[in-house]
Amino acid sequence: MILAANNTFCAWIGMGKSDLVRRLRVQDLLTMGGRIFHQTHWAPLLQLQGSVSEVKLEIKHRDGTIVPIILNAVRRERNGAIVHDLAMFVARDRDVYESELLASREELRLLVHEATRLQEEAKDRALFAEQMVGIVSHDLRNPLSAIHLGVLALSRGELTSNQIRVLGRISRSTERAHRLIADLLDFTAARVGKGLSVSPKAVNLHGVVADSVEELGMAYADRRIAHVQEGAGSCRVDPDRMSQLLGNLVSNAVAYGDPSRPVTVSSRIGPGGCAAVEVHNFGPPIPADTLPVLFQPMVRGDVGGAARSVGLGLYIVREIAEAHGGTITVLSSTDLGTTFTATFPLDPTPGA
Repeated sequence: MILAANNTFCAWIGMGKSDLVRRLRVQDLLTMGGRIFHQTHWAPLLQLQGSVSEVKLEIKHRDGTIVPIILNAVRRERNGAIVHDLAMFVARDRDVYESELLASREELRLLVHEATRLQEEAKDRALFAEQMVGIVSHDLRNPLSAIHLGVLALSRGELTSNQIRVLGRISRSTERAHRLIADLLDFTAARVGKGLSVSPKAVNLHGVVADSVEELGMAYADRRIAHVQEGAGSCRVDPDRMSQLLGNLVSNAVAYGDPSRPVTVSSRIGPGGCAAVEVHNFGPPIPADTLPVLFQPMVRGDVGGAARSVGLGLYIVREIAEAHGGTITVLSSTDLGTTFTATFPLDPTPGA
């Protein structure tokens, strides 16, 4: 029973002392949730440790409105009886703050959930787009092969000079399309799959590079491509992938380099258990703000305002180097020109 109540408490709940003293219990004034908390937490804790502090509860006003309070209680023995001294204060500001805090937490939870959903959708769209690139690129190979075979068949007959010129254009366009499709398929494999596949075997690196330089010399007949060899010995690389790496780097050097000066391809077998291939050209340096993202997909250079590629060549070069357990670096300046260097171990660890 309530043994005493001051005027302030009576004013809070709209009751007189005669309505409270020796007529009601404190728990009778609590909301249903407060009564449950009193039975399960507050009363047992008060009996166990003799006091409770900063307990937030709600009491009911005579008119049915709710008054939030903060309660402190002390258990005492007085005249042979156990009494509870209670001190309370109204906590409307705190109640508003806690309500706003809970609302903010819920809003934040919803925002995080929505951001996560949008991120997952973006990943799904990106994955679908990359898979579609791979599928379409693969399916385009057949019609291009048919065009190429048609060009070869037509070139065996008697042709006028104009027809030869047109067939030459068709053949070169078909080759460019084949290279683009190969890049797109490799891009899809690197992004969607487990990376580019390589089949390293013991080869003469200088011989692999020399063969590639000879083929590139025919492809770029109007440019001088020199080959420099350093060191001796064999290494384990995938010769086809190495030719692809060189093709992309030389194509890049031809596109952006000074056409009046040679492109130099170097192959090195170093004494420290490493091998390297290097492509150098003179010409305008790569802009400093492009260097940090140069090997990312869809990054391309502009020459005279005309983009030369879709921007996958250097990305695939990096993937090939990493598939061999190596790295690719670039140095570019006005005086020294631009040098791409792929370095890799002579005998890469499988799966590295």
